[in-house]
This record gives sequence, structure tokens and C-alpha cells, in this order.
Amino acid sequence: MGTVVVTGATGYIGGRLVPQLLEAGHEVGCVARHPGRLRDLPWAGRVRILAGDVNDPDAMRRALGGADVAYYLVHSMAAGPAFAERDRRAAETFAGAAAEAGVGRIVYLGGLTHASGELSAHMRSRAEVGEIFLRSPVPAVVLRAAVVIGSGSASFEMLRYLTERLPVMTTPRWVRTPTQPIAIRDMLRYLAAWAQIPGDVNRAFDVGGPDVLTYEDMMHGYAAIARLPPRLIVPVPLLSPSLSSHWVGLVTPVPASIARPLVESLRHEAVCAEHDIARFVPDPPDGLIGFGESVRLALRRIKDADVATHWSSASTPGAPSDPLPTDPDWAGGSLYSDERELAVAAPPQEVWRVIEAVGGANGWYSLPVAWRARGLIDRLLGGVGLRRGRRDPHRLRVGDPLDFWRVEEIEPGRLLRLRAEMRLPGLAWLELSVSPPSGSARTVSPPSGPARAVYRQRALFHPHGLLGHAYWWGISPFHSLVFGRMPRNIARAAESAHRRRP
Repeated sequence: MGTVVVTGATGYIGGRLVPQLLEAGHEVGCVARHPGRLRDLPWAGRVRILAGDVNDPDAMRRALGGADVAYYLVHSMAAGPAFAERDRRAAETFAGAAAEAGVGRIVYLGGLTHASGELSAHMRSRAEVGEIFLRSPVPAVVLRAAVVIGSGSASFEMLRYLTERLPVMTTPRWVRTPTQPIAIRDMLRYLAAWAQIPGDVNRAFDVGGPDVLTYEDMMHGYAAIARLPPRLIVPVPLLSPSLSSHWVGLVTPVPASIARPLVESLRHEAVCAEHDIARFVPDPPDGLIGFGESVRLALRRIKDADVATHWSSASTPGAPSDPLPTDPDWAGGSLYSDERELAVAAPPQEVWRVIEAVGGANGWYSLPVAWRARGLIDRLLGGVGLRRGRRDPHRLRVGDPLDFWRVEEIEPGRLLRLRAEMRLPGLAWLELSVSPPSGSARTVSPPSGPARAVYRQRALFHPHGLLGHAYWWGISPFHSLVFGRMPRNIARAAESAHRRRP
């Protein structure tokens, strides 16, 4: 296999392409303006990380030296008239450096244009960058795609938040413009294939999934797959791209600066005019992934047990559709949290004994009436309530029922994660952990003595639809009563038990 250099490895596509290339056996170099952003990725130790800017000819020549294939996955999402000129100069610099370094092929991911030829400013810029590479001395493959479906994709996240948060939508007319979405897995398969296809292919290819849909179709489809009530969508002619982007920025956590170019591109038809790429990268035996399956894959983490960690850890994603730690904070869907920390004047093993004994007859070290009331409400709604108790008064194992929770993960001596099985408009977890003191400024010694352990607690909630968001904010004022008392009471119980031990 050859040597490959990837620009934009900190971005949505690049961060998922690199492990695909490594798995295929390529030697990979990653160019980043801020190399530190790649440091915690699980594959960072297997690649050459190169500091450089695509506008710096010397840096690009050094980075591309010895490369067989160079991926250009950089595109400005900035506003203003200067962004197109910056993109043009960066592409020309990269193309020139690739030619001087003797690169065998450039691979660029651009945007899928529509038949009429009318383009937004950002789509014109992406088309121009593609033409720069096709005119360069280095053979280039330009892949043109519309909406990419996968957790972390800005287009998909906009779709996710709009659908989940708005049961009734007054939308611009662009919601009825045809587009041809593509699953992130198929997108990466196309990209990775060009690292080893022989020959001097120099052309653009339209790439898309098997479905041609409007944005309205995709919102209805997402709602059905996510088991949300049917959405009422009323298009109106008055919302300009600028107003639409501010509206998206208000309703969703996707910044308006990113929403605007996305909205502008959605105004115009984006349907593949050809499928010539299949001559070089044949379709899988089961065919390309349809919109419905691509959404199910994007939501898979939410349904799986790993959901409680993927928002806050740099864990390896299980699949290209899963989130990455380099994704923006707003990627991956909403996750509300209530986090608390307290130093304890007892060793970690003593705190762990208390943690592992929570629930059942031992109680929750909080306001008992509040827990009983929540259990009663759950019973009235048809849930399990608090009647299940515990299997064992002192020990837990994965899968154990624990009142209206179930043990999802347990790391003896360190972590207990519980998944809620009560009736909720969403998914909820409670995470209790203990560790030795870190010496940080946040670790303040308790009044009862020097800190010997730190207790941490997280309550996590992934809302389901607008009702889920309303539920979280409705119960937030009561969190101090339910969750606020737990750290203090667990600490006291551990300290008291420690004092009693000989």
C-alpha cells in the first residue's frame, strides 16, 4: 500500500477517513494547523502528524513529500466576500505543492450541483476548487456530494435538531427542493478507494445514495425512525437564507454561521446526473445505504449502552456513523447533565462500598420522600417504580435491576453507571464514581479531615422530542433536592464507616 496525506483530519470527513485508510494498510500523514487537536484520537500514534497550513507553500511541500495520494478535505464555512478568494488561493497552493512533491493523485470532496447551474456562493467556491485541481498537473478525482448522513455531519445535525425540537414547523420553500443524501459509510468507501485505484483518472464524479428526497421528506423520515410523532411542516415563501440561518441558529445549537451556507445550498436541487463512479468503485453487493438505514446507523449510539460516554470521552467510535471527540460540541444530539463533585475524608475503597450498596433497602442517600414520589409517579404511568429493590444488599453486577434503574456498567472500585427504566420522554443515566484526590484546585478538603478520595456524580438525560426537553427543564429546579444531597450523604456514610473500622 502507498503513502497518503490527509488535510482536514480534524474535520468531520477527515477524522473518519484516516482510520479507514489505516485499516486498508496505508501509511498516513495528517496535516493540521493545530496538531494538538489530534493528540487524543485513538489512531494518533499510528500516523505522522504534520503542522501546516494549506496556504503555506513550504509547509505543503514538506507535508506532501513522498506522498502517493493527497486528500484535500478543507473548505471555508466563513461568511463575507473574501472566503472564496481564500479558498481559491489555498487550492492553488496545494495543487502547486502537490505537483512539486510528485504526488500521484489529489482527491477532493466538493458539493453536488444541480442541473440548472445556479449555485450559492459556497457551492460556487467548492466547484471552483474542484476545477483548480482538475486543471493542475496532478491527476485529480473530485467527488461531488450533497447531504452526508451521519452523526457529526453539520447537515445531519441540523436535520436532527429541527425534527426533534419542532413538532410544528413553518419553514422556507427549500424544504421541498430535491436532494440525494449519502450515508457517511458510502462516502468514506468512495474516498478511501481512490488511495489504491491505479491509472491517471482526472475527472469529477457525482456521488449519492439510492434515494432522492426533499428536506421535508427527510424530516418526516427522521421522525418516523426516531419514533417521534408525525411533524407538521408548512413551507412559506418569506424566509430568506439569512433569516433561515438565524432561525436555525435560534432553534438548534448549530451556529448560524454554519447554518447559512447549508441553507443556501439546500435552496438548489442536488441530484446526481451520473453514477460513473461505479465503474471504478462498484456498488456493494447489497447496494448503497438508503436514507432510512443511514439514519438508523447515525442514531445507533443513542440506542446502545455507550451513549453515556460518547459525549464526554475520547473513546474510539464503533463505526463511521458514530461521533468523534473532534466533532463540535453540538454534534451527536442533545445531552443534558447534572454534574457534582465532592472531596471525601475516607479512602476510595470505603466510598466504593457505599456506592455499590445504593438503592433498595439501603436507600439513595437523598431526600427519601422525593425518591418515593418519583417511584409512585412511575408506577401510575405503568412503570416499574421502586418495587424491584436489589438482588444483593452489598454487591452489584452488570444487568442487575436496581429499583427503577438497571446496572449498565460497573468497574469495581471506580465506576457505577445506571440506566433508567422508568417512564421518561427520553433516556437517562446516573453515574457514580470515586478516585484518589488529583490535587486540583477543585478538590477542597472536607471539614472532617484531609481529602482521601473524590466522589463524582453525573445525571445524564437524552431528550426524546420537544416533550423531553420540557421534562428536563421542568424538573431542573428539583435537582438540588434529589441529586444535590447525594454527594454529601454518601461522603458522610463513607467517613462514618471508615471511623468505625479498627
